[in-house]
Amino acid sequence: MRLAVNSFAHFLVDGLCLATLCGSVAASGDITSAVLLYNTLAFSTQCIVGLVTDECGRWEWLCCGSEILVVLGFILPLPWFVRVCLIGIGNSIFHVTGGSMTLRESGGKAARLGIFVAPGALGVTLGSLWPKLGFVFAMGLLVCAVETGIAAVHAPRKAAGNYKKAASFPLAAVVLLTLAVAVRAVGGSALSFPWKNGAALSILMTAFVFAGKAAGGFVCDRIGASKTAYISIPFSALLIAFCSGWMLPSIVGQLLLNLSMPVTLYLMYKAMPDSPGFAFGLAASALWPGTIAGQMFTLTGPALWLCVIISFLFGLVAILYSDKKIGRIIT
Repeated sequence: MRLAVNSFAHFLVDGLCLATLCGSVAASGDITSAVLLYNTLAFSTQCIVGLVTDECGRWEWLCCGSEILVVLGFILPLPWFVRVCLIGIGNSIFHVTGGSMTLRESGGKAARLGIFVAPGALGVTLGSLWPKLGFVFAMGLLVCAVETGIAAVHAPRKAAGNYKKAASFPLAAVVLLTLAVAVRAVGGSALSFPWKNGAALSILMTAFVFAGKAAGGFVCDRIGASKTAYISIPFSALLIAFCSGWMLPSIVGQLLLNLSMPVTLYLMYKAMPDSPGFAFGLAASALWPGTIAGQMFTLTGPALWLCVIISFLFGLVAILYSDKKIGRIIT
């Protein structure tokens, strides 16, 4: 029940944030500055939020508050700058607390994590395409906030991780995984998909991203993190690098690439089982700088292909090393 509510809330939070940005904020402010501020608050602060929430342990209460914060950013007649701050901070707190609850209840498996992270992509696409859906998102999110608040009343203050505390902190594995998120974002953001020119095709692309993230955790649980990475990353690198101009290989490449997304988060948590918020937030914090760097690149042809392949393969190496290193520490 908790996973279903948080996953649906993830869809609503991301949808409402984008509806706010593309609706009232775009109509009254500098949308470029607004998007930059929003993404900085929503992503780059998650590692700090994770440290704080791991210490206080009030995940359910903070999650409920974050959902209300996003709704207030949408409905209150505030200056665009204040709106963006509310939705950005609310988004950051929601992702960390929702992710912490998911990791805490995962039983050492990755499947629940994939289910939680997947709906956000759908929310982003629908909220940006149809900002008027914001009222629907807001009403649904208020219902989720009430349910989360009720759950918070009965929740324990703090829960331990699902793994034994590591005798030594696997710093190299954590650093590699964090860098892998940033580097892979560089390669992914440097590309464009010229065929994706309309609402229907944007939704189609998002559906494959959603499917990849949702399935990634199940695949990881079935065959392991390393084998999942072997299946997903090399093939996605080739398809995305060389076939971005064609729809079918592009969407298959996105599905394969996103299989590894919950795997990375899963390994981060295995490395830091007593710090689920920091584990989740650290990966998200690395995403935004990498995305900015990728968008600044003006590479074409072989240079672009090489950038994509190297960045993706770096992620493969990080997962393979971390899976072996962390597994040795746990056992």
